Amino acid sequence: MKKTIGIIGAGNIGKTVAVHLLKSNYSVMISNSKDPESLKETVTLLGNGVKAVTIAEAAEADIIFLALPWSQVKTLTQITDWNNRIVIDATNHFITPDYQVEDLGDRASSEIVQNYLPGALIVKSFNTLYFKTLQADPKVANGNRVLFISGDDKEAKFQVSEMIKAIGFAPVDLGSLSVGSKFQQAKGALSTLNFIKL
Repeated sequence: MKKTIGIIGAGNIGKTVAVHLLKSNYSVMISNSKDPESLKETVTLLGNGVKAVTIAEAAEADIIFLALPWSQVKTLTQITDWNNRIVIDATNHFITPDYQVEDLGDRASSEIVQNYLPGALIVKSFNTLYFKTLQADPKVANGNRVLFISGDDKEAKFQVSEMIKAIGFAPVDLGSLSVGSKFQQAKGALSTLNFIKL
Protein backbone atom coordinates (compact mmCIF):
# COMPACT_ATOMS: atom_id res chain seq x y z
CA MET A 1 0.00 0.00 0.00
CA LYS A 2 1.31 3.45 -0.94
CA LYS A 3 2.19 5.79 1.88
CA THR A 4 0.11 8.84 2.74
CA ILE A 5 1.77 12.17 2.01
CA GLY A 6 1.11 15.26 4.10
CA ILE A 7 1.98 18.52 2.37
CA ILE A 8 2.57 21.60 4.51
CA GLY A 9 2.23 24.58 2.21
CA ALA A 10 -0.28 25.00 -0.62
CA GLY A 11 1.63 27.32 -2.92
CA ASN A 12 3.08 26.52 -6.34
CA ILE A 13 5.40 23.71 -5.20
CA GLY A 14 2.92 22.10 -2.81
CA LYS A 15 0.16 22.00 -5.44
CA THR A 16 2.52 20.83 -8.18
CA VAL A 17 3.80 17.92 -6.12
CA ALA A 18 0.24 17.05 -5.11
CA VAL A 19 -0.73 16.73 -8.80
CA HIS A 20 2.12 14.28 -9.48
CA LEU A 21 1.29 12.25 -6.37
CA LEU A 22 -2.40 12.06 -7.19
CA LYS A 23 -1.66 10.88 -10.74
CA SER A 24 0.25 8.00 -9.14
CA ASN A 25 -2.63 7.19 -6.77
CA TYR A 26 -1.09 8.46 -3.56
CA SER A 27 -3.36 9.65 -0.76
CA VAL A 28 -2.54 13.33 -0.21
CA MET A 29 -3.34 15.67 2.68
CA ILE A 30 -2.63 19.33 2.01
CA SER A 31 -2.49 22.18 4.51
CA ASN A 32 -1.65 25.85 4.81
CA SER A 33 -1.20 28.45 7.54
CA LYS A 34 -4.94 29.18 7.56
CA ASP A 35 -7.65 26.55 7.96
CA PRO A 36 -8.72 23.65 5.76
CA GLU A 37 -11.80 25.57 4.56
CA SER A 38 -9.52 28.09 2.85
CA LEU A 39 -8.27 25.26 0.59
CA LYS A 40 -11.70 24.33 -0.75
CA GLU A 41 -10.95 25.69 -4.23
CA THR A 42 -7.49 24.08 -4.29
CA VAL A 43 -8.94 20.67 -3.38
CA THR A 44 -11.60 21.00 -6.09
CA LEU A 45 -8.93 21.81 -8.69
CA LEU A 46 -6.66 18.96 -7.58
CA GLY A 47 -9.46 16.39 -7.67
CA ASN A 48 -9.94 12.97 -6.14
CA GLY A 49 -7.51 11.63 -3.56
CA VAL A 50 -6.65 14.90 -1.82
CA LYS A 51 -8.01 16.20 1.46
CA ALA A 52 -7.56 19.63 3.05
CA VAL A 53 -6.37 19.31 6.64
CA THR A 54 -4.69 21.29 9.41
CA ILE A 55 -0.90 21.46 9.56
CA ALA A 56 -0.98 19.19 12.62
CA GLU A 57 -2.97 16.59 10.67
CA ALA A 58 -0.62 16.81 7.67
CA ALA A 59 2.28 16.20 10.05
CA GLU A 60 0.77 12.81 10.98
CA ALA A 61 1.17 11.40 7.43
CA ASP A 62 3.67 8.66 6.58
CA ILE A 63 5.83 11.18 4.72
CA ILE A 64 5.64 14.93 5.35
CA PHE A 65 6.48 17.39 2.59
CA LEU A 66 7.58 20.92 3.53
CA ALA A 67 6.64 23.47 0.87
CA LEU A 68 6.15 26.54 3.03
CA PRO A 69 8.08 29.82 3.19
CA TRP A 70 11.42 29.73 5.01
CA SER A 71 10.22 32.15 7.70
CA GLN A 72 7.45 29.74 8.72
CA VAL A 73 9.53 26.59 9.21
CA LYS A 74 10.35 27.51 12.82
CA THR A 75 6.62 27.54 13.64
CA LEU A 76 6.44 23.75 13.13
CA THR A 77 8.56 22.67 16.10
CA GLN A 78 5.68 22.01 18.50
CA ILE A 79 3.16 20.78 15.89
CA THR A 80 3.95 17.10 16.49
CA ASP A 81 6.56 14.73 17.86
CA TRP A 82 8.98 14.76 14.92
CA ASN A 83 11.04 11.82 16.15
CA ASN A 84 11.64 9.31 13.30
CA ARG A 85 9.20 11.07 10.95
CA ILE A 86 10.31 11.19 7.30
CA VAL A 87 10.27 14.84 6.20
CA ILE A 88 11.03 16.04 2.67
CA ASP A 89 12.53 19.52 2.88
CA ALA A 90 11.64 21.42 -0.29
CA THR A 91 12.14 24.84 1.30
CA ASN A 92 14.55 27.52 0.12
CA HIS A 93 16.04 30.01 2.57
CA PHE A 94 14.79 33.13 0.81
CA ILE A 95 14.20 36.11 3.08
CA THR A 96 13.16 38.80 0.58
CA PRO A 97 10.81 38.93 -2.43
CA ASP A 98 13.81 39.39 -4.75
CA TYR A 99 15.27 36.04 -3.66
CA GLN A 100 17.99 37.16 -1.27
CA VAL A 101 18.96 34.30 1.02
CA GLU A 102 19.62 34.22 4.73
CA ASP A 103 23.28 34.02 5.77
CA LEU A 104 23.58 30.57 7.35
CA GLY A 105 27.35 30.61 7.79
CA ASP A 106 28.78 27.21 6.90
CA ARG A 107 25.58 25.31 7.65
CA ALA A 108 23.17 23.89 5.08
CA SER A 109 19.60 25.18 5.17
CA SER A 110 18.37 21.61 5.77
CA GLU A 111 20.53 21.41 8.88
CA ILE A 112 18.64 24.43 10.19
CA VAL A 113 15.36 22.69 9.35
CA GLN A 114 16.63 19.64 11.23
CA ASN A 115 17.12 21.81 14.32
CA TYR A 116 13.55 23.08 14.10
CA LEU A 117 12.19 19.52 13.75
CA PRO A 118 14.16 17.54 16.37
CA GLY A 119 14.40 13.83 15.62
CA ALA A 120 12.91 14.10 12.11
CA LEU A 121 14.53 12.15 9.27
CA ILE A 122 15.13 15.01 6.85
CA VAL A 123 15.55 14.38 3.14
CA LYS A 124 16.33 17.43 1.00
CA SER A 125 14.57 17.23 -2.37
CA PHE A 126 12.14 18.86 -4.85
CA ASN A 127 13.57 22.37 -4.42
CA THR A 128 16.06 22.69 -7.31
CA LEU A 129 13.52 22.88 -10.14
CA TYR A 130 11.43 25.94 -10.95
CA PHE A 131 7.81 24.97 -10.28
CA LYS A 132 6.81 25.26 -13.96
CA THR A 133 9.58 22.81 -14.85
CA LEU A 134 8.46 20.56 -12.02
CA GLN A 135 4.90 20.73 -13.38
CA ALA A 136 5.95 19.32 -16.74
CA ASP A 137 5.95 15.63 -17.65
CA PRO A 138 8.86 14.01 -15.77
CA LYS A 139 9.40 11.65 -18.70
CA VAL A 140 11.52 13.52 -21.26
CA ALA A 141 13.44 12.42 -24.37
CA ASN A 142 13.46 8.73 -23.44
CA GLY A 143 14.59 9.61 -19.93
CA ASN A 144 13.32 10.95 -16.64
CA ARG A 145 13.74 14.36 -15.06
CA VAL A 146 16.17 14.26 -12.13
CA LEU A 147 15.26 15.08 -8.53
CA PHE A 148 18.27 15.22 -6.23
CA ILE A 149 18.08 13.91 -2.68
CA SER A 150 20.31 14.33 0.34
CA GLY A 151 19.92 13.03 3.87
CA ASP A 152 21.55 11.26 6.78
CA ASP A 153 19.13 8.34 7.16
CA LYS A 154 19.41 5.51 4.63
CA GLU A 155 15.85 4.20 5.05
CA ALA A 156 14.31 7.67 4.78
CA LYS A 157 16.21 8.29 1.55
CA PHE A 158 15.07 4.91 0.22
CA GLN A 159 11.40 5.71 0.97
CA VAL A 160 11.64 9.13 -0.68
CA SER A 161 13.50 7.66 -3.68
CA GLU A 162 10.75 5.08 -4.17
CA MET A 163 8.14 7.85 -4.10
CA ILE A 164 10.14 9.91 -6.59
CA LYS A 165 10.40 6.95 -8.96
CA ALA A 166 6.70 6.16 -8.57
CA ILE A 167 5.73 9.65 -9.81
CA GLY A 168 8.05 9.38 -12.81
CA PHE A 169 11.21 11.22 -11.77
CA ALA A 170 14.76 9.87 -11.36
CA PRO A 171 16.27 10.23 -7.86
CA VAL A 172 19.98 11.03 -7.63
CA ASP A 173 21.53 10.70 -4.17
CA LEU A 174 24.06 13.40 -3.26
CA GLY A 175 24.91 12.06 0.19
CA SER A 176 24.52 13.75 3.56
CA LEU A 177 22.61 16.87 4.55
CA SER A 178 25.77 18.70 5.55
CA VAL A 179 27.41 18.09 2.15
CA GLY A 180 24.86 17.13 -0.52
CA SER A 181 22.05 19.49 0.39
CA LYS A 182 24.33 22.52 0.04
CA PHE A 183 24.48 21.80 -3.70
CA GLN A 184 20.68 21.71 -3.82
CA GLN A 185 19.72 24.69 -1.70
CA ALA A 186 18.99 28.17 -3.06
CA LYS A 187 22.08 29.65 -4.75
CA GLY A 188 23.72 26.19 -4.62
CA ALA A 189 25.53 24.67 -7.60
CA LEU A 190 22.49 22.61 -8.71
CA SER A 191 19.80 25.22 -8.06
CA THR A 192 17.43 25.61 -11.06
CA LEU A 193 19.35 23.09 -13.22
CA ASN A 194 17.13 20.69 -15.15
CA PHE A 195 18.83 17.32 -15.74
CA ILE A 196 17.43 14.30 -17.56
CA LYS A 197 18.57 10.77 -16.67
CA LEU A 198 18.55 8.56 -19.76
